[in-house]
Amino acid sequence: MSNALNLTVPEGLPFIDFEREFDFPVSEVFRAHKDPELVAQWLGPRRMAMSISHYDFRTGGGYRYTHTGPDGSAYVFSGVFHTVRENDFAIQTFEFDGYPDVVSIEFLTFEDLGGGRSRLSARAVYPSMEARDGMAQSGMEGGMTEAYEQLEELLAGAKV
Repeated sequence: MSNALNLTVPEGLPFIDFEREFDFPVSEVFRAHKDPELVAQWLGPRRMAMSISHYDFRTGGGYRYTHTGPDGSAYVFSGVFHTVRENDFAIQTFEFDGYPDVVSIEFLTFEDLGGGRSRLSARAVYPSMEARDGMAQSGMEGGMTEAYEQLEELLAGAKV
């Protein structure tokens, strides 16, 4: 893929920033974040199977899904969508059942770059440096890179 994930873990601050460009219109990238059938096809590392308990990408909605590894290990994630503005912006929480009592809040911005291209940028804010460091060291960057590669492959092969 020609569009690399740029992930930044600033020294001494409890957040992680990332940015990824796509060679697809913002409306397609947004829809791939909104439609649970599409989300299930790209979100997460390639080696994981994904099942969605519920996924309602709207202001006041929420989600809960499970990634299952080849060895059968299950990783459950959930959260709430606090604000969703079509093709523009979303604020959501993110929780991993394997790390209880830690909730991050994520701000996602969908930007139209013109010419059928778009940029997704985000900031994830953590309640402590320990929580932020744990996430940064969890393999997050590799998982996100694979997920966004799969998203680009999905958009290239399907009309969304």
